[in-house]
Amino acid sequence: MRKKHHHKKKVSPTRKWSARLHLWFGLSVGIIVFIVSLTGTLYVFKDEVQNILRKDAIYIKQEDTGKQPLSISILREKVTSAVNEQYPVNSVEIPLDKNKSYRFLYYEKNKKGWNYFQEVLMNKQVYVNQYTGEILGIYNEKYDFFNILKYIHWGLLLNSDWGKYVVGIPSILFIFMLITGIILWWPKNKKARKGRFWFSWENVKTWKRKNYDLHNILGFYASFIALLMSITGIYFAYPYVKNAFNLTLSGSFELPKEKEIKSPDSLMPKNQATFDLAAVQTQKLYSGSSSFRISLNGKNKKGKELKNLPVTVYGQEGRFSERNLLIFDKYSGKLLANKPHHKLNNAEKYANANYDIHTGSYFGLFGKIIWFIAGLICTSLPVTGFLVWWGKRKKKGKKI
Repeated sequence: MRKKHHHKKKVSPTRKWSARLHLWFGLSVGIIVFIVSLTGTLYVFKDEVQNILRKDAIYIKQEDTGKQPLSISILREKVTSAVNEQYPVNSVEIPLDKNKSYRFLYYEKNKKGWNYFQEVLMNKQVYVNQYTGEILGIYNEKYDFFNILKYIHWGLLLNSDWGKYVVGIPSILFIFMLITGIILWWPKNKKARKGRFWFSWENVKTWKRKNYDLHNILGFYASFIALLMSITGIYFAYPYVKNAFNLTLSGSFELPKEKEIKSPDSLMPKNQATFDLAAVQTQKLYSGSSSFRISLNGKNKKGKELKNLPVTVYGQEGRFSERNLLIFDKYSGKLLANKPHHKLNNAEKYANANYDIHTGSYFGLFGKIIWFIAGLICTSLPVTGFLVWWGKRKKKGKKI
């Protein structure tokens, strides 16, 4: 009788190369994926945690709320005196909730610094009772736990101009890992589907099998959210990704540039109540909003002098997606332009929403919970994946 030969089933080239790429990319950038996933996950509930820890600074005593707020200029002087820094106040964020305090922000960068601590010269937030001028809290954001988490997540604490690429490249490879992981997970037939959607550990005793299932099954469920998080992450890092979104959403690579409006009152003496005039008009136009931010130092993010006075209005607390922009004459406080959120094109709306989508806040508290769980799974994938590879490596190394 002829002996029966059991031939191994042929593996398709797609699955074969998917397995190779999945392994190679995982071993090469697994540690960075672990760090970025962990820091991003811990950052998700930053607002909720800080609102609890800073409750006494954020909320004002009930007996003070009936008074008339002091002018922004006077409050700025009080903040400057209390903080006593060489750098000026950048901006003030004013909540429309009368029970919440004003928040003055300091931020100064040194572009030549090679790491986060050298690059960020100053980052402070000062909470002020706008009715009495009392300083309710001063927080050094440069050394804040969540802020450090954010910069580890963004660029491993390296200079933000090139640190983002150190994280961006592994993020792109992680996208390929997710895609190849889905290909490897995909069941070949109906019988194989049973063990792919949930754990069947009744007769499983080895930790290797359980670890493999954790990597395989949890990885599949988290992969679609992880893809969204990764794509929205590289949107920040790579201009060509942003340009691709712009082209897809609005038919142009570039976002519309803000037209420079010449101040009609530039020859007039500057009104000392300009900030207050802008604040009053903003509250009337967007009374249903959460808060608005007024630039106080007369410069943009790049340090260039602003021709006018911009005011950014946030529609909902803890979200940046619904933003309105008002432009005021910096000499007289007259309204020069109003750019509401609903009049933005699709690319501009998405540019405002990308951060919220990346963190899950775009979908409310439920979205944050889902993003947090997906983040935990992403953090575990490099670990369980390495153990799968290590287990197979040890098995192959045994002599029979």
